[in-house]
Amino acid sequence: MSIRVVVVDNSEELLVKLTGILKDMSEIELCGSFPEAITAMQYIKKNPVDLVFSDIVMPDISGITLASKLYELPDPPEVVLLSGIPGFSLEAFKIRVFAFIVKPYTRAQISKVIRLYKEKRSGAEAENTAEIAR
Repeated sequence: MSIRVVVVDNSEELLVKLTGILKDMSEIELCGSFPEAITAMQYIKKNPVDLVFSDIVMPDISGITLASKLYELPDPPEVVLLSGIPGFSLEAFKIRVFAFIVKPYTRAQISKVIRLYKEKRSGAEAENTAEIAR
């Protein structure tokens, strides 16, 4: 089962870099890449998404605000926040984001997050199967 991913970053260079990394991963279905959080939010409200990679510092609304709003949805995606400012990690974990990656990130860091997400999802599927079996 593929992982449906959306990327949000107002830096076109970083948006292209991250989407390129994700497109090379066979388990990823890249559903969209957006230069602004508001457009991404509108898309995610209407389409099923598993994982969102978002920059934190953006002109319209921050990645932290986006993550907070996404976690209010009935079936929210997990959120990975990206920032060149390590101090944002505390704020990111206060809202319980799935992961925080300091820029500049590497392909290995993105791959690790995907692997962790797959492990979490397979654990949740196993729990649901066990619950159904009872």
